[in-house]
Amino acid sequence: MLYQAQKNDAIYLSLILSSNTIMATKKKNKKPKYSLKRAKKRIISKTKYKELIAKRQHHKKLTLNQRKKLDHALFINYCSCVKSLKYDKKVKDYLEYPVCMSSIYKKRGFEVPKGVTARCSKYKH
Repeated sequence: MLYQAQKNDAIYLSLILSSNTIMATKKKNKKPKYSLKRAKKRIISKTKYKELIAKRQHHKKLTLNQRKKLDHALFINYCSCVKSLKYDKKVKDYLEYPVCMSSIYKKRGFEVPKGVTARCSKYKH
């Protein structure tokens, strides 16, 4: 009986040790988060941003480069809006997503890209 208890304890300890090493390896594989400050530096100027928004709202043709730059600028503005409201005590929890979604995309008549909220979690505040 005593031998059986020692054997079970040894198996239990080996399971704990192996699970700790698995957890330790999983923690090392985390990808670093991107900086919103650096991303904002890559954004186009405000005048160019407003010009591209006006073109898209009026269904004017945009080049591929212009579309990519505008999409990136909208995404970064959405992320910075979410992050600023997320840490604001006045705003209730999880209300930052619909508020920012509305102000950046919906009120302008733009279609919201899929997974924009999930992609935003890759950026740190």
